[in-house]
Amino acid sequence: MNKSVATRFGVRWLVSSLGLYIASALLGNGRLSVEGNWWTLIWAGLFLALVNMAIKPVLIVLSFPAIILSLGLFMLVLNGLLILLASWLYHPLYVKNLGVAIVAGIIIGLVNYLVTRILEDI
Repeated sequence: MNKSVATRFGVRWLVSSLGLYIASALLGNGRLSVEGNWWTLIWAGLFLALVNMAIKPVLIVLSFPAIILSLGLFMLVLNGLLILLASWLYHPLYVKNLGVAIVAGIIIGLVNYLVTRILEDI
């Protein structure tokens, strides 16, 4: 089924928000937190989705040799860097360090995978 760009972005935005919520619940407030209410979490998901949409493709092209040499594991570092960038752009999103951002990226990636698989089956 072919979905519009706006629909795919909306799903990515909501999944990013859900992933941030789950990651902050699992990692704890001292490591990853979204200060405020649900709207703050939704806005943080928007910033993360925008950063992933705008900057991630460029970073993948620029770091392609590192991705190949690490057999794709460098993508974990890229995802962590993008989460850190989103936290620098949107201050209510707090990420303690790159290690926490990498773990959060893994959690958000798993949530994204699960939601995508569920939506594909519908």
